[in-house]
Amino acid sequence: MIYTLTVNPSLDYIVDVEHFKAGEVNRTKRERIFPGGKGINVSIVLQNLGVENRALGFTAGFTGNEIEQMLKQKGVDADFIHIDGGLSRINVKLRSDRESEINGTGPVIAQKDIDLLFGKLDKLGEGDTLVLAGSIPATLPQSFYSDIMARLQGRNVRFVVDATRDLLKKSLEYKPFMVKPNNHELGEIFGVELSTRKEVIPYALKFREMGAQNVLVSMAGKGAVLASADGKVYEHDAPECILVNSVGAGDSMVAGFITGFIHTASYEEALKMGLCTGTASASSEELATKEDVEKILKQFS
Repeated sequence: MIYTLTVNPSLDYIVDVEHFKAGEVNRTKRERIFPGGKGINVSIVLQNLGVENRALGFTAGFTGNEIEQMLKQKGVDADFIHIDGGLSRINVKLRSDRESEINGTGPVIAQKDIDLLFGKLDKLGEGDTLVLAGSIPATLPQSFYSDIMARLQGRNVRFVVDATRDLLKKSLEYKPFMVKPNNHELGEIFGVELSTRKEVIPYALKFREMGAQNVLVSMAGKGAVLASADGKVYEHDAPECILVNSVGAGDSMVAGFITGFIHTASYEEALKMGLCTGTASASSEELATKEDVEKILKQFS
């Protein structure tokens, strides 16, 4: 079974405003609400691709209830811990002449809530995959993901980590099956700017030397680099598309890579599936569907 963990999920409120003016009353021309959070996005896309999975995490208040309800409507098996007090975040994404975002803080996660999560995670074992994705609240330590991985050591659980900075770096000693920084996040860790696939490759290899089995580096329209567990480096252009919405494209790549590897056991094919799935989300208002991914795959080589 594949499990995803979203520590600080949200309702993403996306509004389109024509020529937004600060300090004045503005009226929307379009509004949409989606359940948000990197792990949640991975779960939705896995579900769309026909891969059974379960979404774990924390929710709070009426916004948390709505997140869970929306996931159930999408067919996602959601098993969240509902926190007493506070509200799950509402993230506002304003699309106008320029795009702006206002992200909420989220509820305070108490030790009793963490203990409940650990109780669920303690049931994972051989053959299970745990996707640790996204940021965490400031009240939790930057070792939170690596603490989880340490707790589950010796159970043959596959870890996939899509995070930044110390959350990502600290996970490497536990030899995750796959990590997925983008080129900017990878460069930030090493204090360099990485703009091309050629520049990315040596740092992806360094990450593999530091413990990750597979290092998948997404680069938006420039494609991706994979330093894989078979000792090879694969790189590929992204499929051509008209960008509609970049939110969730990287998470979709993670879901596509996992799906591709499950079906083919080939790192190269998993990379292609990841790229096509990310592109399917980037070229749509919503996350990738199986039909859209298959259409792009047929045209992709």
